[in-house]
Amino acid sequence: MAKKNKYSFDSKIHVYRATKRMSQQELADLVGVSRQTIIQLERNRYNPSMLLAYSIAKVFDVTIEDLFDFRED
Repeated sequence: MAKKNKYSFDSKIHVYRATKRMSQQELADLVGVSRQTIIQLERNRYNPSMLLAYSIAKVFDVTIEDLFDFRED
């Protein structure tokens, strides 16, 4: 059976959030999503849209590549 995606990623959002002492709710409010979305992102259970990934990167003043470790499976 074919794999759905040949790429995957690990989120480092929790690291940047902790560095800024920001709660999941604060980040969610800043980027316009629910706290549950942030939780799922931090657990690598949600694939964000490019716009959401960009918005989160802007909050922390980093690149999307800084926020996520991409790999080929």
